Amino acid sequence: MAATQFLCQSLYLSFKNGKKPNNLCKRSSFSPPSGHGSCLFNQKSQNQRYPVVRASASESAGGRKRVELVYDLDEKINRLADEVDINAGLQRLSLFSPCKINVFLRITRKREDGFHDLASLFHVISLGDTIKFSLSPTKTRDRMSTNVPGVPLDERNLIIKALNLYREKTGSDNFFWIHLDKKVPTGAGLGGGSSNAATALWAANQFNGGIATEQELQEWSAEIGSDIPFFFSHGAAYCTSRGEVVQDIPPPIPLDLPMVLIKPPEACPTAEVYKRFRLDQTSSVNPLTLLEKIKQAGISQDVCINDLEPTAFEVLPSLKRLKQRIHAAGRGQYDAVFMSGSGSTIVGLGSPDPPQFIYDEDDYMNVFVSEAHFLTREENQWYTEPGSTFSSSDSPVTDRLSI
Repeated sequence: MAATQFLCQSLYLSFKNGKKPNNLCKRSSFSPPSGHGSCLFNQKSQNQRYPVVRASASESAGGRKRVELVYDLDEKINRLADEVDINAGLQRLSLFSPCKINVFLRITRKREDGFHDLASLFHVISLGDTIKFSLSPTKTRDRMSTNVPGVPLDERNLIIKALNLYREKTGSDNFFWIHLDKKVPTGAGLGGGSSNAATALWAANQFNGGIATEQELQEWSAEIGSDIPFFFSHGAAYCTSRGEVVQDIPPPIPLDLPMVLIKPPEACPTAEVYKRFRLDQTSSVNPLTLLEKIKQAGISQDVCINDLEPTAFEVLPSLKRLKQRIHAAGRGQYDAVFMSGSGSTIVGLGSPDPPQFIYDEDDYMNVFVSEAHFLTREENQWYTEPGSTFSSSDSPVTDRLSI
């Protein structure tokens, strides 16, 4: 009773003198990440303080002072909810996984280990998949689904390989439910699988509070694929060796330059293309000269060289005919027509529209056609899907526990 009387007197005197009582608490709040694909969770202390116990003073009819204490239950619940939200961390994350084209691709030599050295201008483009990650309550395996039949959902998939690699490198015990909404065709020379792997590494790192640097993710990724490190550039890079040596460069081509991607139903198996490849079929132009020409004068047919085209056309003769027809029909429409990677996508730079024969002829009824443009990303953010509601200051798609 004495303690209660002392508390009441202290509260009354505090309010009477214009002071706030000491038993106040800071309200915690969730501070959203600064960019898409980030997961920096901070406890932000606001300047205003909220009392859990409120006191009001009044005078009775007899002139005596009276203090009424009210326990603020709503404020207590808000405090607990904020603490749960902060401690819950990232539960779900949806990321864009864009593909790439090779604006030029020179093969410079065959190495003793059986691989080939290349020199290529890689650039991310706006066509891509969407990958949704959710933390799994189990600590045994990842589970994966997709909208496309025939895509492996086990350790053969580069997404699962990337998540296994991340756990191996960091000791993380996070496992995931993953859904891959696939829009990039497979066997296209667009690096769709490599992009998926890079995106998975980025996602796993976000769920673990960003404990690995981008450089570490890039270096680790080379262990499971030569093209994967490129996606940790900012979107444009001059790549050498097997492709894993990545020199980040400012975009040498206007990002709004339109293009059309045309891929027949048949794929060009990369292994078969390299198996048949002969160095005597390659160009002799210095790849650095090609890069400098693009920087100075932009895109033209003579700079969009792909040394793998002759071999890919042997593997898939109909692809050579497709390129020839697109080039002939698109005179004045495209700045350049070329194959990306090891095929089988033909790129027309300069227009988003395919030639009319693609629509008119039954032979091309089942070709894949998509318009696209070049894409980059900001520092410490992942790529954002064009037309999405995210901006550089938005937070990722996440779910948090709430009360």
